[in-house]
Amino acid sequence: MTKLVIILLSAVFINNYILTRFLGICPFLGVSKKLNSATGMSLAVIFVMLIATAVTWPIQMFLLTPNNLGFLQTIVFILVIAALVQLVEITLKRYVPALHKSLGVYLPLITTNCAILGVTILNIDEGYTFAESMVNSLGSGLGFMLAMVMFSGVRSKLEGADIPKSFKGLPITLVAASITSLSFMGFGGVIENLFK
Repeated sequence: MTKLVIILLSAVFINNYILTRFLGICPFLGVSKKLNSATGMSLAVIFVMLIATAVTWPIQMFLLTPNNLGFLQTIVFILVIAALVQLVEITLKRYVPALHKSLGVYLPLITTNCAILGVTILNIDEGYTFAESMVNSLGSGLGFMLAMVMFSGVRSKLEGADIPKSFKGLPITLVAASITSLSFMGFGGVIENLFK
């Protein structure tokens, strides 16, 4: 149980896919302007991460690895993620049209969100069991949400700030993202030492 808690907390804080591994930057910069869009995108990413892990881990362990087809991992995983994103998009369009409209082009881009593909592949590379993979995926999704929600607050403060002309727009966004990223790197080593 302790190992699962360490995996969860490490995925949220230390190995945050956006702020320390720099995966999933496109939705991070594109959808983090408004809190409701950032939250909606994060929930969709958490859902896809969990379902993608639940589907790809058994495919890898029971189909690809035993048959020496590991070289097909990336292609198979991308196809699974693409199908899951289509499911999420159809569901949002039907039941939550306002969120579907606010996410716009970024919702189909979850298919190419390297954070989701990264989670599914790194679960295998780390040698996680199914339960550990699911906990890592949940933690990674929660870390994604934490970064998105936190950064939407930062961006709302930036809109009201007096910023030099040369830093307006994307430059100040990238500077703020880098400072936020540095703050998360300070968690390194803390989580593991909590349980010693």
